[in-house]
This record gives sequence, structure tokens and C-alpha cells, in this order.
Amino acid sequence: MQGFLDRRDAGRRLATALQTRGYRDPIVLGLPRGGVPVAYEVAARLGAPLDVFVVRKLGVPYQPELAMGAIASGGILVRNEDVLRALGGAEQALAMVEHVERAELQRRERLYRGNRPDAAVKGRNVLVVDDGLATGATMKAAVLALKQAGAARVVVAVPVGPPETCSDLESLADEVVCLLRPARFMAVGQWYEEFGQTTDDEVRQLLDASEATGSGSGFDSRSE
Repeated sequence: MQGFLDRRDAGRRLATALQTRGYRDPIVLGLPRGGVPVAYEVAARLGAPLDVFVVRKLGVPYQPELAMGAIASGGILVRNEDVLRALGGAEQALAMVEHVERAELQRRERLYRGNRPDAAVKGRNVLVVDDGLATGATMKAAVLALKQAGAARVVVAVPVGPPETCSDLESLADEVVCLLRPARFMAVGQWYEEFGQTTDDEVRQLLDASEATGSGSGFDSRSE
């Protein structure tokens, strides 16, 4: 099954799929850091505003890639009960990791957003974009937080994810657009030829570049 050259290539291909759906007045939110290069291409091709939505995975202390859950702005906590049931001292571990990741979430919000207000999502069609799904815990937290913030419709848009994770998200989001749903899925990175780490500087540069073109402001002056 053919994958992607890099995140920008994935974003262009994802945008092509999204263009046919005719979303009215969408806003595109990238999950930092790897989702932002994908979201940048989507926003550019849809002529939509771009912003970031900060979500943090809560990894098992001795195996950080395995998610116990995730947190998002607005006090949202998503628990991965399957992992927690198999973990000794689960509640203590979860509380410890959440404390650390909550501070990091706040740091990143300040770093990426600066003095700009939160994205205007109330009453909007929100396309929340990442570079791929694994357990889906991070994306679940994003969807719940956006619904809590009053988004009219939350669409999960990703280049790749395992079938079971995509199906699970379909029961939570209003729509899931996933280009590749390979049955033999081990990691997001296996579907990219180039999958280097996205830096904080790159995230800021993409947000600034998008805003400079006129389609990248994630904010508007409409009354809530």
C-alpha cells in the first residue's frame, strides 16, 4: 500500500479528499507538532484559517509511546481504560504524568499562540488534523474538547490510521476522513518516506506563513 513522501505531501493529498466534501466556513486545526505541516497544506488548499490545538498524550512512564490517555485545553482528560487495567499502580501513574503534561500543554499554548486569542471554533465546522492515528487517545481528547467549546461539527482528518482506531473515532466525531486504513499497522511513521521530528520553530513558522497569506488567521471578529 502506497504511503506518503512527507507530511506536506500527505497534507496535499488529504486536502484533495476534503475539497470534494464542501465544508462551509471551516477552520483547520493542526495537532502539534507533527499535525501542523499536514494542516498547513489542508488550510492553504481549502482557503481556510489555520490554528493549532494543543493536546498531550499521557504515556506509560516506562513505555511513553503507549498512551494511558490524553489531555486537551479546557480540562479534558481521556482515559485509555484497556491500558490502565493492565497497568500496576495505574491511578498514581496517571496522576503523575498528567501533572507533568498539563504544564507542558500550557507551555506550548503560550509558545505557539503568544498573545493571540484562542481559535474561534464556536458554531464552526472544525477540521482537526494530525499526521496519523495510532491509539487515537490524543485525537479523542481533541474531539471532546472541541465539542465542549461549541464547534458545530468536528471532522477528524488524517492521512493514515488503523481501521479499528478510525472506527472508534467515528462514534465520537461527526466524520472521520482517513486516506489509508491499513490492516497491518505498526506505527504512523512506517507510512512516510520522511518522518523527521517537527520542531517548535517549524510550527511557529507555518502558523506565521499561513497568517501572512490571508488564510491562516485562526481568529475572527464575529461575536460569540
